[in-house]
Amino acid sequence: VQLQASGGGLVQAGGSLRVSCAASGGAFNRYTMAWFRQAPGKEREFVASINWSTGTTYYTDSVKGRFTISRDNVQNTVYLRMSSLKPEDTAVYYCARKHDGPIYRRDNYDYWGQGTLVTVSS
Repeated sequence: VQLQASGGGLVQAGGSLRVSCAASGGAFNRYTMAWFRQAPGKEREFVASINWSTGTTYYTDSVKGRFTISRDNVQNTVYLRMSSLKPEDTAVYYCARKHDGPIYRRDNYDYWGQGTLVTVSS
């Protein structure tokens, strides 16, 4: 299984950006995929998740209404569309595949992408 994250970059506060996670090498339609992020000096935190089969989504409170997670079943890709970005959204964003348990615990994810850096300037 490989997860390849891409699309990060530098954006001004209030702007938008979409990051992508291309999945390969395994079956994903039975799993939940998620985005986590890790800001400098902070722990990696849950951002959003999507059940690949049902499309059910969850978001952490700080991004609700601003971020949208989606998936493309043909391209085997998960997206995170980020709008109204704030400087506190600056972090390395990681995609991951959950194998079991609650969505917000990173221990429940067995495969991780390499991360893509999102920097929001004020």
